Amino acid sequence: MAEQRWTPMLVAERLAEAADALDRLPDERVRGLYDLWPKLIVAPGRRARPAAAAPEAIDRMDEALGWLMWLEPEERQLVWLRAEGLPWKWITRRLGIGRTTAWQRWNTALLKIVVRLDTVEQIRPDIKALNNLADSVLERG
Repeated sequence: MAEQRWTPMLVAERLAEAADALDRLPDERVRGLYDLWPKLIVAPGRRARPAAAAPEAIDRMDEALGWLMWLEPEERQLVWLRAEGLPWKWITRRLGIGRTTAWQRWNTALLKIVVRLDTVEQIRPDIKALNNLADSVLERG
């Protein structure tokens, strides 16, 4: 099995997928109050909800959100705003920095995640391979 090497673009794609999966989760509601009527018309100013995220996408989202804890708060905010698909112009206005600076900090933050992922994966054993090995031992016994 070939070892996956992380790159900044793979991390950025995974974070964008996490933002999309988070957007697809159902809204929080008060327990006991619900409406059985179908929502056919979208209210003005609101967009239609996308289809629910797959369970695998939610698992990958949980993993990717954990990666953000490796970053400083300012880097975390920058990376997440970009993962949500906001344009650089809006991000730079919100953070009060130039476009080149924002892009450089974004790349640096992604590289921090890549280095940490590559280091962690070299240390951590392949859990699926260990589970398959345990299953084969149990079947023989």
